[in-house]
Amino acid sequence: MEKLKLKKSDIGLIGLGTMGSMLALNIAEKGFRISVFNRTTATTKNFSKTAGKLLDNITPCETLNELVATIKTPRAIILMVPAGSAVDEQIASLRPLLNTEDTIIDAGNADFNQTNRRASEAIDTGTSFLGLGVSGGETGARHGPSIMSGGSKECWDRVSHLFEAIAAKYNGQPCAKWMGEKGAGHFVKTVHNGIEYADMQMIAEIYGVMRDGMQLDPKECSRIFAGWNNGQLKSYLIEITSEVLAAKDIETDKPILDLIVDRAGQKGTGRWTAIEAQHLGAPIPVIEAAVAARNLSADLETRKNGELVFGPAAKILPEGSLDLDNLEAALIAGKILCYAQGFALLSSANLAFGWSLPLPEIAKVWREGCIIRSSMLNDMASALAKTPNKNLMFAPYFVNILKSKSNAFRKVVTTSLAYGLPIPALASALTYFDLMRTSRSTANMIQAQRDYFGAHSFERHDKLGAHHGPWGN
Repeated sequence: MEKLKLKKSDIGLIGLGTMGSMLALNIAEKGFRISVFNRTTATTKNFSKTAGKLLDNITPCETLNELVATIKTPRAIILMVPAGSAVDEQIASLRPLLNTEDTIIDAGNADFNQTNRRASEAIDTGTSFLGLGVSGGETGARHGPSIMSGGSKECWDRVSHLFEAIAAKYNGQPCAKWMGEKGAGHFVKTVHNGIEYADMQMIAEIYGVMRDGMQLDPKECSRIFAGWNNGQLKSYLIEITSEVLAAKDIETDKPILDLIVDRAGQKGTGRWTAIEAQHLGAPIPVIEAAVAARNLSADLETRKNGELVFGPAAKILPEGSLDLDNLEAALIAGKILCYAQGFALLSSANLAFGWSLPLPEIAKVWREGCIIRSSMLNDMASALAKTPNKNLMFAPYFVNILKSKSNAFRKVVTTSLAYGLPIPALASALTYFDLMRTSRSTANMIQAQRDYFGAHSFERHDKLGAHHGPWGN
């Protein structure tokens, strides 16, 4: 590998996996010089071979010392390594080589609690730390991701010009924003991924109704989703769903979807969203249902046994029981309620952690580059700008949509359940919708039970204070 280049780099990057290598190329393409390092030297060499003309802006390094020496001061170094202990190990190896003005930037997925800890440790050691949520997958990393930063505002201001340059653009505006101190950026990214889980699950459920209930083939399903992508459902996930459905296996010429094992993987970010929502007492049932559905999908053998024992759940729908407009309406309503829950969770985090997460700006950052980008986010940004602490389902624009779609939404859920078509996320969304418009719920029974067995007391409609029932001793 060639000796150190005379001209120093604007930034460094450690970890040349899929996301790291694409991000490095994006940075180089935007005219910034970047030094790169990977623990496995062969990976660095292979990356260099494929960089083409962009290698002129890239300095491959074989050691951390070399990496640090090739970067302008104050240095900024991006970590793109797996979440967990690998991040801590890399920070521990890197920190002795840095000055107090230098900044370590964790741009991988991370539990925001760990980011909070790392940010505090950085302060204690006199160095700087940013937790950077990056969304967009491989393509986004290469050509423009959505970026959610957390940590010192001063540190972000030092590097924001670079990240704004490489970020996706919406009408010329960069989809990159400082969200708040410490783990705020990674928390926002976690909620983004929770919404992503739910959005994907609801789309998959509608595909299941089409496939098993309506007996539609992948080609026809593809055509339907492509049409929906020209309307209110216009989004990245609807777009790629159409493309996935249309794709054929090169070897067999069969629809590729029919050959894929129905076992969904996950990296834990959806689970983190559900866990934090429970800690905050913020209801996100659609996201929780999506996480549970992925967990259930992993238990393939049990599901196969269940079908043998009880018979298959799914039945073919009677002709005319559901139409495509019904399905589209259900997805629109479910999507609104899912995003509403996600933003409500962000609002709860503001109260619990003393943050000022900029909810309208978050909606804007998600308009391009990220996996959940959707035409709806413009309207969500506008609604949140007017009433940032109000649940999105009560914003006038979305009230009108939900009112117009609710009957079709209910028809899809009830009909699907009646014919054994599993729709856990959509059913959870409908239940949430109903609970949120029930002024007198059945929680009075729960309070009575709690008081009966634990003397926890209850409130009364007709009297102030804490009270106990006549069952007490």
